Amino acid sequence: MPGPQFSSSNSKDSFDVIVVGAGIVGMAHAYTAAQRGLKVCVVERDAACIGASIRNFGFITITGQARGDTWRRAMHAREVWQHIAPQAGIDIVHRNLWLAAYRREAHDVLEAFMRTPMGQGCELLDAVDAQAKAPALSLADACSVLFSPHELRVESRTAIGLLAKWLADVHSVVFRFGETVHEVETPRVRTSRGTLRGERVVVCTNTDLHGLFAERIAAYELTLCRLQMLRVKPEAGFRLPGSVMMDLSLVRYEGYSTLPEAAALRARLREEEDASLARGIHLIVVQSADGSLVVGDSHHYGDAPEPFAMEEVDQLILRHLRSTLNLETAQVTERWTGVYPSSKSAPCVIDAPDDATRVVLVTSGTGASTGFGIAHDVFETW
Repeated sequence: MPGPQFSSSNSKDSFDVIVVGAGIVGMAHAYTAAQRGLKVCVVERDAACIGASIRNFGFITITGQARGDTWRRAMHAREVWQHIAPQAGIDIVHRNLWLAAYRREAHDVLEAFMRTPMGQGCELLDAVDAQAKAPALSLADACSVLFSPHELRVESRTAIGLLAKWLADVHSVVFRFGETVHEVETPRVRTSRGTLRGERVVVCTNTDLHGLFAERIAAYELTLCRLQMLRVKPEAGFRLPGSVMMDLSLVRYEGYSTLPEAAALRARLREEEDASLARGIHLIVVQSADGSLVVGDSHHYGDAPEPFAMEEVDQLILRHLRSTLNLETAQVTERWTGVYPSSKSAPCVIDAPDDATRVVLVTSGTGASTGFGIAHDVFETW
């Protein structure tokens, strides 16, 4: 439905909507505003997006998201990605999710999940059937496999830049990279290069918790989460059937972990995989167009998480990789860390300092999966 229409100025420094931050959450708000016919400017302090939005799986995850708003927003975001990706030259590298349950308790969680509305469209396969359909998986010891048709995967390292170019070329969104926003007093936005005017301002500054609107952000008691990821080269010709997860994901993703059946799985994992649980490890594997695998991840929390990756964490992740896939070789070619804001109580922050300003932070690591849905909700209720 059409959104609110705001007055526009002809000045090159005046806009209907100014978005602070060019990560995926900022891009989602820029796209949503432009779709409503608004004049949009995105201001980004770095010369390009280099944060969490390019350091992830590019995995638009639906199945397992927390029921309610998060799952609904992910479903909406999936539709947006499907619509805009071909227009922006963004390849959907692969689709679907295969989640292998190796413990009886994990199978029980999946059975319970299939009884929820979020299980619609998914299938719970026995291990023999799943092995025939997905030979890349190692399922000799598996109980069952959840198959979901909902997931998409894009190459996050290139998708954000392509999205920005498309928004600029097709939707006339103005991008001001390498420009820091020092102060927002809507409609005035003071930057390192001057002063802009925006009838509405959306602040999407990700891990910068101590800059713009720091006092308001502090009220949400956020911390930072650092994760470790790897790129792995498998043998030539190895192909995944889609994105892959296993038992450990069932105690991290709230769509599974809040089910009563997850308690027994959590107890067993504490006995058998305590080292992985302590480091917040759960396996996700996706594949790039060149055949390499993006593998992760771990979760380490703190107000100022150290930027140093730990080899023991990488080895735990690689052990889960080797036990879940039928790999002959797994050569690590890249390692990196990413950081995102985290909340113990909410998947995102949508704060309104005043009627014309919104502060929007995804606090669950689901920006690619839910960002377009969050932006839709922000403009629908603004």
